[in-house]
Amino acid sequence: MKLGIIDIGTNSFKLLIVTIKKDTYEVVHKDKLSVKLGEGGIKGGFIAHSPFLRGINALKAHKKMLDLHEVDKVIAFATAAIRDAENGKEFIKKVKQETDIDITIISGDKEASLIYDGVKSCVPMTEEKVLVIDIGGGSTEFIICNKSRIIWKKSFQLGAARLLEEINPSEPITKEEKEKFKQYIKTALNELVPIIKEHKIQTIIGSSGTFDSLAEMIYYKYETPAGVKAKKYDPKNDYIFDKEHLDELLKGIIKSNIDERMDMKGLATMRVEMIVMSSLLIKHIIKRLGIKTVRLSNYSLKEGMLVDYIRHIKLNKEYALS
Repeated sequence: MKLGIIDIGTNSFKLLIVTIKKDTYEVVHKDKLSVKLGEGGIKGGFIAHSPFLRGINALKAHKKMLDLHEVDKVIAFATAAIRDAENGKEFIKKVKQETDIDITIISGDKEASLIYDGVKSCVPMTEEKVLVIDIGGGSTEFIICNKSRIIWKKSFQLGAARLLEEINPSEPITKEEKEKFKQYIKTALNELVPIIKEHKIQTIIGSSGTFDSLAEMIYYKYETPAGVKAKKYDPKNDYIFDKEHLDELLKGIIKSNIDERMDMKGLATMRVEMIVMSSLLIKHIIKRLGIKTVRLSNYSLKEGMLVDYIRHIKLNKEYALS
């Protein structure tokens, strides 16, 4: 059978189409469309008019691809931007009218569980406790886990789009704005810090998104020999960041203006505005928690949904999001 998975996030709408044979799968098509659904309304808890229309058009485009590949089943789910918006249900109703796609809103808790499934299927884990971080547009998920289980998880209202609207930084960000950010994050993460210390976490695994971009930027900036034309970046499933390179890159991003970031190779245009907020968040976490190792998982939420679906097939259970 062919399965289509649509991850309706705050920044982008991602589509994954796979062919499932017993308990294995083959990727047929992957795509993501920049929507910025939270633009202009995330702080107020609503989807503004222009992002609302962009979202509908993005799902129309994904619907065409689903029809082209003659997909048998579609699982579409929405996260923070729609979950927290007063007109989120109106958006879902309009999508159903325009595309016949049914959208399920998932909780932050469910989101974190699926991210864990996706990351674990990509990155080899041991009994060592690690912290998985997934920076979205509306929320950021923190998951303490090992190869056996989730030990603790929570979704925080610290997505890059939400932080951008909260801090409203200059270009480049000023010293005062960085201090405002620091105090905001420090307060927001007061619950997280003692738990991390209790479990003696030394490793974080960055789940897709921002961490993908940072790995690609490091590849072009530091890992391409001088005078040699860089090959196209090929994501590695279990990439370990060079801490010096990561620190230098984060500093460079934070002090840059938007025009400079537009010229940074490996940085997707859709992340140019929000990457400063994400970089400040990552830098703060590494320093405050005393993190020694930073790894990357190319798999995240939509891959976790696929893992969860296949798990239900193996058990001959009907699949339903809850």
